[in-house]
Amino acid sequence: MVNPSVNPSPVRQAKAVAQNAHDLALDFVWFTQVVDARFKRYFADPAGSDCAVDESLPEPPVLAGSAYARLLHQQRATPVERLALVLALLPHCQPQLLDIFHTRNQTFERQFTEFGGRRDAAGDFSPTGQTLAFIVAGTALAPRLQLQGLFEPGHWFARLRLLRLGAVEPGEPLLKAALQLGDEGLALCTGLPPPRPGLGPDFAARRLETALGWSDLVLHPDTLAQVQEILVWLRHGATLLDDWGMRPKLRPGHRALFYGPPGTGKTMTAALLGKASGREVYQIDLSLVVSKYIGETEKNLSKVFDQAQHREWILFFDEADALFGKRSDTRDAHDRYANQEVSYLLQRIETFDGIVILASNQRDNIDAAFARRFESIIYYPMPRAEERLRLWRQSLPAKASLAADLDLPQIAERYPLCGGAILNAVRWACLQALDRAAASSTMPACCSR
Repeated sequence: MVNPSVNPSPVRQAKAVAQNAHDLALDFVWFTQVVDARFKRYFADPAGSDCAVDESLPEPPVLAGSAYARLLHQQRATPVERLALVLALLPHCQPQLLDIFHTRNQTFERQFTEFGGRRDAAGDFSPTGQTLAFIVAGTALAPRLQLQGLFEPGHWFARLRLLRLGAVEPGEPLLKAALQLGDEGLALCTGLPPPRPGLGPDFAARRLETALGWSDLVLHPDTLAQVQEILVWLRHGATLLDDWGMRPKLRPGHRALFYGPPGTGKTMTAALLGKASGREVYQIDLSLVVSKYIGETEKNLSKVFDQAQHREWILFFDEADALFGKRSDTRDAHDRYANQEVSYLLQRIETFDGIVILASNQRDNIDAAFARRFESIIYYPMPRAEERLRLWRQSLPAKASLAADLDLPQIAERYPLCGGAILNAVRWACLQALDRAAASSTMPACCSR
């Protein structure tokens, strides 16, 4: 599957956009041929315009090389599905190709009802399901009815969040709704990355990034080895599922639990996994997710999972105990609804096709039902003396000099601090050194006794 969330280099992105533009241009020409053929047949004999697109209208061109072409190939897109995508793309790419639908019915002095479509205040035409039905089926009833299957939840349009029908008023025909191409659909079909969602009421997660590298992460060797196993999945998981035919046997995505004391590198690991694999990492903001109102927590989480689905994101839940904690015996309505939240989360992370990482101080705080579903359970212990020494040395700024009487190996041996605490100590010492230097106009000596 094409991954629009990974940001390629500018040169690669320009090449991808050019390849997509070439193939889209071919499909736009084909669309024009199909519409011309439909109009000629319809106005020649409206009563006889009852054949579907795959029976009498021009064959679609053969495409190759672009992300758009790969999408069509991977999903084994039919001509009707392909026309639906092109029709939804036209308002974004070449709206002038829809001008033919402004043709008026001279008999009734109005737009042709059978063309469907919606017009905004400026008079611009936006296609609806009825527009697609006219192009595909003319007056043929059976293919018109079959079109509704394109917009069911199990169709790949919905699964990949590509194309859907907008809302209609109660009682209105379903196909009267506008064809709506989502951000993911526009990205997959054009080769451009989709816009990143921003933290807010509709998306309770913030993007997690780091300027550091793997050499800056100091972990116990056993912990690092287990983290490397997640990287292996990120590199080769798609090959295992698709090329090796394991998708029917394995769950999509990967679930991991990082547990251990605060400040031991759990959040930094999540950020580095995203950086190494080219995936975006989003940290869930619990303050925007958890709600005292019944059903609101699930609704807030659903917005995050729905956005992340099929975009190969890494979702990071820090202090996961608040959401994934153990279910309790049901004594009252509060317990019942709290347990429902856990059950909802269990279902969502099990079907999520990206990476979900939970971070907790204690493994036992996480509900056992989640623990059984983790592919990785990784312990982050307090760093040993040799690891603390590395952390001290890596944390000190290059511009600061150490006091002559400072013995870092002795400090590392004597004080069992985690990486976060060491950074806080270095920060305090550096600020004190800078303040003394400003007062005495001397080179700062950092971390003096």
